[in-house]
Amino acid sequence: MIVATTIMAVAVVTLLSGISGATRVASRLREYDRLVQLARLRMNELLVEDPLPLNSVMAGKFDPADTGGAEAGWQARVSRSEALPSPAAGQLALDRIELEVWWMSGQTRRAFTLDSYRKRLLSPQDIAAGVP
Repeated sequence: MIVATTIMAVAVVTLLSGISGATRVASRLREYDRLVQLARLRMNELLVEDPLPLNSVMAGKFDPADTGGAEAGWQARVSRSEALPSPAAGQLALDRIELEVWWMSGQTRRAFTLDSYRKRLLSPQDIAAGVP
């Protein structure tokens, strides 16, 4: 009887530790999935927002209600993808948008980066400002 009780105790402890680990992993995945969705929404907003300042950093924080209470934010930079040999108003230019999303998981800062491209027409103001 004592041997059977000992075996059952070991089995129960092993199962409980496995469940605890699975719960931690599920929590991390839920947190990561939530932030991926917020990053996609922010990237979509950046893709349609016009005009975006070139070669400057834009940043902000996400609402804690949207992140499940975690402190999280984003940082974006828009740059010209490639230089045009002789830029003129009305020509197509390709912008690169780099979005970094960060969040605090306990005391650890975690982050990932999304990249996207968008095309736009050069304006006379771009040419006057010396946009490559």
